[in-house]
Amino acid sequence: MSTTTAHKPNIKETADGLVRFNQIKPFTNVMFSGLFIILALMTFLPVLFVMIISISSEASVANNGYSFFPEELSLASYAYLWESRSYIGRAFLNSIGITVAGTLLGLVLTSTLGYSLSRPNFYFKPLYTIMIIIPMLFSGGLVARYMVNTQVYHLKNTYWSMILPGACSTFYVVIMRTFFQTTIPDSIIESGKIDGASQLRIFVQLVLPISLPVIATIGLFLTFNYWNAWYGAMLYVDSNHRTLYPLQYVLISIEKNASFMAMNEDHFMEGAMSLPTETMRMAIVMVVVLPIACSYPFFQRYFVGGLTVGAVKG
Repeated sequence: MSTTTAHKPNIKETADGLVRFNQIKPFTNVMFSGLFIILALMTFLPVLFVMIISISSEASVANNGYSFFPEELSLASYAYLWESRSYIGRAFLNSIGITVAGTLLGLVLTSTLGYSLSRPNFYFKPLYTIMIIIPMLFSGGLVARYMVNTQVYHLKNTYWSMILPGACSTFYVVIMRTFFQTTIPDSIIESGKIDGASQLRIFVQLVLPISLPVIATIGLFLTFNYWNAWYGAMLYVDSNHRTLYPLQYVLISIEKNASFMAMNEDHFMEGAMSLPTETMRMAIVMVVVLPIACSYPFFQRYFVGGLTVGAVKG
């Protein structure tokens, strides 16, 4: 009577099987590569198109419209912007200052509030949770917000009017709270308490260093929001305080009303109405897009991790 023993795969066979399982067929690889190339071109071509228009001559745009292959190239738009650097440069610096201050303030508010709400022993957790949920469901409206910001906080015609209203977002607070609850081990908090550290020291020295993915992700979102914001300037900044205008509001004003440049003729070159408005709009778009595009690679290493970490608790 013979006995048979079941064959047990060794480590090498298991590893080879996993490699074969994870391999992608050549045809599938080509299909995915082609799809991603198309998506990359769909993202890059509009930016390239805007750049080409910005270096086209105004006559070429007027005669043939927007084209990837203009009849004549010209840097007149960038020359006009350079000549107007005293005004547009001030708006550019305003946007940088508002973006940096708003992003830092937003990170401080959202991270501290999110961490507090993630602690099960926080006494006011139910109250503050209700307070951040209500704005997600109901809004006080534009008129009420305007009256509070101008009559109560007196933010009109100040830089704070473009910083404070968007500094703390309920959505970002919820993301922070979820990250802290699902990712920060309780053992780390307990070890800090055993060593006699205060809650502030635990948060700064233990929690924040391992929370860089979510902080960088929220920071990137806040940077985009502040850098592209112009609505706050339209609401809270009067025309006699033009030195407070951010670059984006100047761009919107130029696009919507050509008389804006004539009204500010003292800040621009003579003959403002004869400026290459079509190509200059695109040149300003490039000036707006390039800084934020250059900053993205510094956040990219944390971006995907910040969006996905905490989704599944291991």
